[in-house]
Amino acid sequence: MTDAKSQSFAPPPVVWRKAELLAILSETPRVKTLWLRVPGWPGHRPGQHVDVRLTAEDGYQAERSYSLASAPERELPGRENVALTIERLGDGEVSPYLTEQVRPGDRIELRGPIGGYFTWAAEDGGPLALVAGGTGVVPLMSMLRHRARLAHPAPAWLLYSSRSFAEIIYREELEGLAEKGDRTHVLHTLTRSAPPGWMGLRGRIDREMLATRIPPAAARPLCFVCGPTQMVETAASALVDLGHDPARVKTERFGPTGA
Repeated sequence: MTDAKSQSFAPPPVVWRKAELLAILSETPRVKTLWLRVPGWPGHRPGQHVDVRLTAEDGYQAERSYSLASAPERELPGRENVALTIERLGDGEVSPYLTEQVRPGDRIELRGPIGGYFTWAAEDGGPLALVAGGTGVVPLMSMLRHRARLAHPAPAWLLYSSRSFAEIIYREELEGLAEKGDRTHVLHTLTRSAPPGWMGLRGRIDREMLATRIPPAAARPLCFVCGPTQMVETAASALVDLGHDPARVKTERFGPTGA
């Protein structure tokens, strides 16, 4: 039996909503951010995601999940605005449409927010150790934006792996966060090519990078690792080997599909 008190704390139902596309921002040659107005949006925690559903004229439907890039706080005017950052995958059913064909004013079905394990909010404390590969930076960016909006005092480190300089998502915004002087540390590593004079790291994220570029286990950081499956498994295992509490190492991974 459920009493009235417990009912009052029940989470809002996750239902399909019609979102209106407000703006499209180009992040890299293959990645775009969609700003959406979602009537009835209940709010979210940084790290959560939504399901997006497209319906063809013949009734065929395709669904994909995308992490929320926006902070819970007001971004564009209006609390009901949220952002999704999406990479176009050549063999995908959904991502080519969302990154190449939609236009402001179009409507998209989505439901959410979804997920509660891979989330961080100000009340969870810190320090934060964020490890990302490719579009795995998206939910971590939601966390960094949330932290910045509230001027949260806990220091944060982001170790971010990209294939090339041109493929660094949110590059200018991340540079701005690092330059604010609020103990945000952003470290890039490039795995395929680097521009002349590149002073950042090279190669895939490995045990040595994690041992020297983020807080040690003794600092008890909250670790969030997101990206391709192999990278996530390698990084999470290395963090535990380095003495980090497994309960403070949270992971989210994606495979080569999910377009």
